[in-house]
Amino acid sequence: MSGQTYLAYDYPLLSVFWSMLLFFVWIMWFVLLFRIVVDIFRDDTMSGWAKAGWLVFVIVLPFLGVFVYVIARGKNMGRREATQARDQQKAFDSYIRETAKGGGEGGTSSVDELARLSEIRARGDISDDEFRRAKELVLSGSGPSERAGTAPSASAP
Repeated sequence: MSGQTYLAYDYPLLSVFWSMLLFFVWIMWFVLLFRIVVDIFRDDTMSGWAKAGWLVFVIVLPFLGVFVYVIARGKNMGRREATQARDQQKAFDSYIRETAKGGGEGGTSSVDELARLSEIRARGDISDDEFRRAKELVLSGSGPSERAGTAPSASAP
């Protein structure tokens, strides 16, 4: 063995493709295994003992356990995942709505305050001049008016 050995001769191109395919399938196997374990814990319809049984089955006999789980409960895996994604989107949307409303500032926006002032004026509880001053206070950003008849500190012309 005094001559040089070339790796390309010892490991032909077809073997490289075969190795890459096996590596890809091995990674996909672990992705499927972890998704099934997450799905076992995500399912609210199963009891604790059923979850423990499936988990032991999937861990002790991984190939058989995963294939049996996919056949028996695989149809609902997508539904549970879609339901969880939908619930997360609803929670995110409600958080955005609450934040956009100005939830940190008492929960009312200037539009809500103006609507409330308009209702008070329509009932006749405040005059037009009081409504105008309260509206200026709300629109100036000084905060919601606590009393509708209160004039802002700077007198309006």
